[in-house]
Amino acid sequence: MKILLTGAAGFIGMTTSLKLLARGDEVVGLDNLNNYYDVALKQSRLNRLLPHAKFRFVKLDVAEREGMAALFATEKFDRVIHLAAQAGVRYSLENPHAYIESNVVGFTNILEGCRHAKVQHLVYASSSSVYGGNTKMPFSEHDGVDHPVSLYAATKKANELMAHTYSHLFGTPTTGLRFFTVYGPWGRPDMALFLFTKAILEGRAINVFNHGNMQRDFTYVDDIVEGVVRVLDRVATPDPAYDAKQADPATSNAPFRVFNIGNNNPVRLLDFIGCIENALGKKAQKNLLPLQDGDVPETYANTDALNDWVGFVPETTVEQGIARFVAWYREYYAV
Repeated sequence: MKILLTGAAGFIGMTTSLKLLARGDEVVGLDNLNNYYDVALKQSRLNRLLPHAKFRFVKLDVAEREGMAALFATEKFDRVIHLAAQAGVRYSLENPHAYIESNVVGFTNILEGCRHAKVQHLVYASSSSVYGGNTKMPFSEHDGVDHPVSLYAATKKANELMAHTYSHLFGTPTTGLRFFTVYGPWGRPDMALFLFTKAILEGRAINVFNHGNMQRDFTYVDDIVEGVVRVLDRVATPDPAYDAKQADPATSNAPFRVFNIGNNNPVRLLDFIGCIENALGKKAQKNLLPLQDGDVPETYANTDALNDWVGFVPETTVEQGIARFVAWYREYYAV
């Protein structure tokens, strides 16, 4: 297939692209290479893709309306994986406009492109952040998510609503995947595993929020990518059991689906830090701090629906995943 993958220089985008290329798909990778974090790391990821004959890179911002329309009109993509976004909960408190531009305006351009080019299937990144103030565990796609606690989360919920509208009005098949704390080699420098590893190796204290009483459903990147590709291959369809009188947020009488994609196994933050210490052979100094604005104390994915849909079963333990990240980090940064 010919696939547009946005956010190709990103952590999940690079890994997904490699999997698609390995099975023979043609991948057009799009990224704006912005400076939200180290551009050199993004370029290094991109350099792993560029040697592949079936990969082409397009430097473009998804928020650029005319450029995106021209890309879709010219390329005639079969399917689209949309991972590009302004990421991060905490940064959304500082720079809200970046989230509207990338995550709302940009997503509109993706939907319009898919509509006019009659793309067979759009798979896009949502987030566990949409669960916001929910305290019922594990998080289920069949529960309402109307109380976001960050603008980032609100934009991801908006994406799901927008996707449903296009599935309903134009028959565009869309599947949203709510990612749960993805980690692994080539990961983002603004996320806990990277920050903690760097600080511990440099002998600096790490900031541990909510006094360490956080739980996260940490999900290894290779497991995520396996799920993304399986979902891409199974095009969203209307749910024959959908009952508008008892509306299910995860399905529809339109070709629309939403799934959790996580490890289905929450880990205490202090235990996560313990795994990093073991992999590094070095103890962390900890600054215990209160819960930050926009953060939630716990995430836990119910992944039964995705298992039923494509047989998704995560295989990587946190101990294995952290060890692989630390090995990559030491090699990449020569430390």
